[in-house]
Amino acid sequence: MASQSVVKAQTKKDSVCIVYDIGGRGDLGFNDMAYLGAQIVHQKLGLKIISLSSTSQDDYLPNLRTLAKQGNCAIIVGVGFLMTDAVKQVAKEFPNQLFAGVDEYIPNESNVIGIVFRENEGSALAGALAALTAIYYNANKVGLVLGMEIPVLYKFEGGYRYGVWWAAQWYKHRFGQEKDISVLYQYTGTFKDPAKGKEATLAQLQQGAIVVYNVAGATGLGIFDAVSQWGAQHGKTHGPPFGIGVDSDQDWIKPGWIIASMMKRVDMGVYYATEKALQYEEGKINSYGGLMSLGVKENGTVLSSINDLYTFMKMGVEEGVIKQSQEQQIVQEVKAIRNQLPSWVWEAVNELKQEILSGNVKVPMPMTKSDIEKVRTEYSVASPDAEGWKLSWTPPPAMTSTTTSAPLPVSTVTVTSTLTTTKTVTAGTASTVTSTVTTTKTISAGTSWAIAWTLFVVGLIIGAAAIYVIKRK
Repeated sequence: MASQSVVKAQTKKDSVCIVYDIGGRGDLGFNDMAYLGAQIVHQKLGLKIISLSSTSQDDYLPNLRTLAKQGNCAIIVGVGFLMTDAVKQVAKEFPNQLFAGVDEYIPNESNVIGIVFRENEGSALAGALAALTAIYYNANKVGLVLGMEIPVLYKFEGGYRYGVWWAAQWYKHRFGQEKDISVLYQYTGTFKDPAKGKEATLAQLQQGAIVVYNVAGATGLGIFDAVSQWGAQHGKTHGPPFGIGVDSDQDWIKPGWIIASMMKRVDMGVYYATEKALQYEEGKINSYGGLMSLGVKENGTVLSSINDLYTFMKMGVEEGVIKQSQEQQIVQEVKAIRNQLPSWVWEAVNELKQEILSGNVKVPMPMTKSDIEKVRTEYSVASPDAEGWKLSWTPPPAMTSTTTSAPLPVSTVTVTSTLTTTKTVTAGTASTVTSTVTTTKTISAGTSWAIAWTLFVVGLIIGAAAIYVIKRK
């Protein structure tokens, strides 16, 4: 079904053409992200936008062929890994047409770019956020609900586990306190069953998880229902517990209960691939096909920001998913829960991002069963405490303490020592954590010490006198 009229065949390739996956526009997910990318292409590169929607997987091949036959598509973008085989097939049928597949591993076709993401990197940021949030609320478990057990999801799990491990090391060297965080996880076997996602999340909340990461598509929508229901049952109007969204900015779905989302920037993938297609057509580059891998460095996997939230709400209003009257309230609630966390949580997450950007941190990227088993073992920071979390959370112990007492007419000597240390923590992959610790100690001298000394001396005299009397007797 065409979402806008398909023009007659032309010789000029002046359009970016998209075949949406099932659900089409309005999903505030991959399809809308692809459309956002097409809009960027239109604004920056001047191409028109042509798109077709798919009501079922049977629509993939005819939609791709329809666009390829037109001849006016500078690039045809297939959205979603389920379209992989269809894109491969039509690309062979039309060797002079350039294609791109979002989330599609197509490494060996000269006229196809497979746009893939380093989800492990973005998931590491999500894991660090989850772990530090748990530490702040005196919890020791975080959750992870996944869809089908397939290689791409191992990347999510591996990155999340690494982020949790990294955060525990960061906290230890920043504040000198060791924190053990367990990762509770479950593969549900489906991407389309929110009820299963909710069931899995409730089980993890019962075991003590305070943050649960969605790696399950529509199944993961049940995570957000679970955390809000659990909180409401305990008299809360916002998190914790929290969910973390995935793929697109899902913060708006349950504002106050979703602390952030790990976004796969499909829009940037569409833009980069189209830019490369134009360069190839213009003879500026000699080859086109292969894989385009997007991670933190390419702004391909990121944690959602308030600006992202505005962008998605605008699309939601256009598609009738969000009411315009709700926008301000949603933003306020999302800002409020983020502001609940101390600044050091966000500073740590940003530090991990910078370490990934610099290359100092290499987040593991497991792609096989044996790989993920190694990651589960190597980056385990499991706590021996198996108890569930208590509702009576309190902030963690203060990192500095101040004692107030009545002023004394004494002299005070203050000794301040500053110690800066750089430590490297290694667990398979090197991770450098730099911490600066400043300690201030105040030593008071004068009347208080004099009184103590006087009492001590008097005690000795009395004791000696008592012994003398006893001996005389």
